[in-house]
Amino acid sequence: MKIYVLNGPNLNLLGVREPGIYGSESYDTLIKRIEAYAKEKGVSVKCLQSNHEGALVDFIHEGFYERIDGIVFNPGAYTHTSIALLDALKATDIPTVEVHISDVNAREEFRRQSYIRPACIATVSGHGTNGYLEAIDLLLASQAEVAR
Repeated sequence: MKIYVLNGPNLNLLGVREPGIYGSESYDTLIKRIEAYAKEKGVSVKCLQSNHEGALVDFIHEGFYERIDGIVFNPGAYTHTSIALLDALKATDIPTVEVHISDVNAREEFRRQSYIRPACIATVSGHGTNGYLEAIDLLLASQAEVAR
Protein backbone atom coordinates (compact mmCIF):
# COMPACT_ATOMS: atom_id res chain seq x y z
CA MET A 1 0.00 0.00 0.00
CA LYS A 2 1.23 3.47 -0.92
CA ILE A 3 -0.15 6.57 0.80
CA TYR A 4 0.45 10.29 1.01
CA VAL A 5 0.28 12.18 4.28
CA LEU A 6 -0.67 15.74 3.42
CA ASN A 7 -0.48 18.64 5.84
CA GLY A 8 -1.83 22.10 5.22
CA PRO A 9 -1.01 25.58 6.50
CA ASN A 10 0.87 26.14 9.72
CA LEU A 11 1.41 22.46 10.45
CA ASN A 12 5.11 23.01 9.83
CA LEU A 13 4.98 25.02 13.09
CA LEU A 14 3.94 22.08 15.26
CA GLY A 15 5.59 22.29 18.66
CA VAL A 16 5.79 26.07 18.61
CA ARG A 17 2.30 27.08 17.45
CA GLU A 18 -0.22 27.08 20.30
CA PRO A 19 1.19 24.04 22.13
CA GLY A 20 -1.81 24.09 24.48
CA ILE A 21 -3.98 23.14 21.49
CA TYR A 22 -1.60 21.29 19.16
CA GLY A 23 0.95 19.83 21.59
CA SER A 24 4.70 20.22 21.85
CA GLU A 25 5.76 17.55 19.35
CA SER A 26 7.68 19.08 16.43
CA TYR A 27 6.66 18.55 12.83
CA ASP A 28 9.92 16.68 12.13
CA THR A 29 9.28 14.33 15.06
CA LEU A 30 5.74 13.71 13.85
CA ILE A 31 6.98 12.84 10.35
CA LYS A 32 9.57 10.42 11.77
CA ARG A 33 6.83 8.73 13.87
CA ILE A 34 4.55 8.43 10.83
CA GLU A 35 7.35 6.99 8.69
CA ALA A 36 8.34 4.47 11.37
CA TYR A 37 4.72 3.42 11.91
CA ALA A 38 4.10 3.06 8.18
CA LYS A 39 7.24 0.94 7.79
CA GLU A 40 6.09 -1.29 10.68
CA LYS A 41 2.75 -1.74 8.88
CA GLY A 42 4.35 -2.40 5.48
CA VAL A 43 3.08 0.86 4.03
CA SER A 44 5.02 3.14 1.70
CA VAL A 45 4.44 6.72 2.82
CA LYS A 46 5.29 10.12 1.39
CA CYS A 47 4.78 13.12 3.72
CA LEU A 48 4.14 16.53 2.21
CA GLN A 49 3.29 19.92 3.73
CA SER A 50 2.38 23.24 2.19
CA ASN A 51 0.99 26.54 3.34
CA HIS A 52 -0.46 27.02 -0.17
CA GLU A 53 -3.80 25.66 -1.29
CA GLY A 54 -2.75 25.12 -4.91
CA ALA A 55 0.27 23.07 -3.86
CA LEU A 56 -2.03 20.78 -1.84
CA VAL A 57 -4.27 20.37 -4.90
CA ASP A 58 -1.15 19.53 -6.93
CA PHE A 59 -0.10 16.90 -4.34
CA ILE A 60 -3.53 15.25 -4.63
CA HIS A 61 -3.26 15.23 -8.44
CA GLU A 62 0.27 13.83 -8.20
CA GLY A 63 -1.04 11.04 -5.97
CA PHE A 64 -3.65 10.19 -8.59
CA TYR A 65 -1.03 9.88 -11.33
CA GLU A 66 1.28 7.94 -8.99
CA ARG A 67 -1.65 5.56 -8.30
CA ILE A 68 -1.44 5.88 -4.54
CA ASP A 69 -3.87 3.87 -2.43
CA GLY A 70 -4.85 6.51 0.10
CA ILE A 71 -4.35 9.91 1.67
CA VAL A 72 -4.08 10.95 5.29
CA PHE A 73 -4.98 14.64 5.16
CA ASN A 74 -4.84 17.42 7.71
CA PRO A 75 -5.80 20.42 5.58
CA GLY A 76 -5.48 22.83 8.52
CA ALA A 77 -7.53 25.99 8.06
CA TYR A 78 -8.35 24.99 4.47
CA THR A 79 -10.69 22.40 5.99
CA HIS A 80 -13.17 25.21 6.57
CA THR A 81 -12.70 27.15 3.35
CA SER A 82 -11.52 25.09 0.40
CA ILE A 83 -13.88 23.88 -2.26
CA ALA A 84 -10.79 23.39 -4.47
CA LEU A 85 -9.47 20.67 -2.14
CA LEU A 86 -12.88 19.01 -2.00
CA ASP A 87 -13.06 19.02 -5.80
CA ALA A 88 -9.54 17.57 -6.11
CA LEU A 89 -10.40 14.72 -3.73
CA LYS A 90 -13.68 14.03 -5.49
CA ALA A 91 -12.07 14.16 -8.95
CA THR A 92 -9.32 11.70 -8.05
CA ASP A 93 -11.46 9.45 -5.84
CA ILE A 94 -8.49 8.46 -3.66
CA PRO A 95 -9.63 7.05 -0.30
CA THR A 96 -8.87 9.83 2.18
CA VAL A 97 -8.99 10.13 5.96
CA GLU A 98 -9.36 13.66 7.32
CA VAL A 99 -7.21 14.27 10.42
CA HIS A 100 -7.27 17.06 12.99
CA ILE A 101 -4.94 17.15 15.98
CA SER A 102 -7.40 19.15 18.08
CA ASP A 103 -11.08 18.36 18.57
CA VAL A 104 -12.46 20.78 16.00
CA ASN A 105 -16.03 20.15 17.21
CA ALA A 106 -15.12 21.52 20.65
CA ARG A 107 -13.57 24.71 19.28
CA GLU A 108 -14.92 27.80 17.52
CA GLU A 109 -18.16 27.35 15.57
CA PHE A 110 -16.50 27.97 12.18
CA ARG A 111 -14.13 25.03 12.74
CA ARG A 112 -17.04 22.59 12.86
CA GLN A 113 -17.65 22.99 9.10
CA SER A 114 -15.47 20.76 6.93
CA TYR A 115 -15.63 21.27 3.20
CA ILE A 116 -13.51 18.18 2.52
CA ARG A 117 -15.35 15.71 4.77
CA PRO A 118 -17.86 14.66 2.08
CA ALA A 119 -14.94 13.29 0.02
CA CYS A 120 -13.41 11.35 2.95
CA ILE A 121 -14.01 7.81 4.15
CA ALA A 122 -13.44 8.84 7.80
CA THR A 123 -12.43 11.67 10.11
CA VAL A 124 -10.11 11.45 13.12
CA SER A 125 -10.33 14.54 15.32
CA GLY A 126 -9.02 15.35 18.77
CA HIS A 127 -6.63 12.41 19.18
CA GLY A 128 -3.49 14.52 18.97
CA THR A 129 -0.80 13.45 16.57
CA ASN A 130 -1.75 9.81 17.18
CA GLY A 131 -4.67 10.56 14.87
CA TYR A 132 -2.28 10.24 11.91
CA LEU A 133 -1.44 6.67 12.92
CA GLU A 134 -5.13 5.88 13.40
CA ALA A 135 -5.78 7.23 9.91
CA ILE A 136 -3.18 4.87 8.44
CA ASP A 137 -4.94 1.99 10.20
CA LEU A 138 -8.29 3.14 8.81
CA LEU A 139 -6.88 3.17 5.27
CA LEU A 140 -5.41 -0.31 5.78
CA ALA A 141 -8.77 -1.58 7.05
CA SER A 142 -10.55 0.06 4.13
CA GLN A 143 -8.20 -1.60 1.64
CA ALA A 144 -8.67 -4.97 3.35
CA GLU A 145 -12.46 -4.50 3.12
CA VAL A 146 -12.25 -3.75 -0.61
CA ALA A 147 -10.05 -6.82 -1.15
CA ARG A 148 -12.73 -9.09 0.32
